[in-house]
Amino acid sequence: MKPKTIIVVILIVLALVIILQNTEVVTLRFLLWDISMSRVILIPLLMLVGFVLGYIATTVRGSRR
Repeated sequence: MKPKTIIVVILIVLALVIILQNTEVVTLRFLLWDISMSRVILIPLLMLVGFVLGYIATTVRGSRR
């Protein structure tokens, strides 16, 4: 296996462990909204938002060069 593949697999396993250990319900307060949801849903959702914003930032920055 390539080192890059091994690193990706390790990161995915670590993310799954973190997600599965955080199962309680939390309240997210954002501006005027209060949203109650399980951390199992919240953590992957925030990870996805972070990856999308990172991808957008790199593509915008790359197109300027």
